[in-house]
Amino acid sequence: MSNSILSKPTAGSFASGFGYLWRGLSLITQPGVKQFVIVPLLINIGIFLLLFWIAGDYFNDLLPYLQSFLPHWLQWLGNILWIFFALLAGLFMFLTFSFFNNLVGAPFNSYLAAAVEKQLTGHAPPGSGRTVLQDIKVTLFSEVKKWGYYLLWAIPLLLLSILLSPLAPVIWFVFGAWLFSVEYLDYPLSNHGLTFVDTRRVIASQRALTLGYGCAVTLATLIPVVNFIVMPIAVAGATAMSVERFTDKSATH
Repeated sequence: MSNSILSKPTAGSFASGFGYLWRGLSLITQPGVKQFVIVPLLINIGIFLLLFWIAGDYFNDLLPYLQSFLPHWLQWLGNILWIFFALLAGLFMFLTFSFFNNLVGAPFNSYLAAAVEKQLTGHAPPGSGRTVLQDIKVTLFSEVKKWGYYLLWAIPLLLLSILLSPLAPVIWFVFGAWLFSVEYLDYPLSNHGLTFVDTRRVIASQRALTLGYGCAVTLATLIPVVNFIVMPIAVAGATAMSVERFTDKSATH
């Protein structure tokens, strides 16, 4: 574990953790930070526009075939089908945008965390000197570990949810909050050389603080439009928490 991480992190409350998401919102607009928010967002939007253009082109070719089954006086239903297609495409975007945003944005999140830390402390974290290929390799390997960790807990929690069905929503909400805290705090902490196991240990040392933060992220993902940009806000907020609660500032100077 990096010596820049305190063995006894600064204590924080559930409410303090909750407030770090709001802190992240103010940080992503800072110079030197916002490009790591805008670039993956534009890439993601570009991917969706390309998918919609391809799907629309195929649908446009399919429409005459569908209309051939209609009598002449019902040909106007073609316009209704286009409206239906647009609504279906919009629903697909709403349901999957966050997933694709996480997938596209993951390689940028370490850079975003490093930029936020530099904004807050004036110094880049030790792990920010990796090349792009090294960082992509580290990020993808870390994401695989996170999915393994999720699956490891998901199966017993599913069984527990069946046994305690009235409490199932609470169980999964708390589990989701914990996963979000692990997911986003991993980026700034890994910039200080922490492994995924180290990160979980550090986060667990401040359960109230990190669960408060995770609950805030979980609730934000449920808000339409906000869920489109919650990832960079969450990374920035997690970095502020890492700097103020976990990182030994004397070791970064």
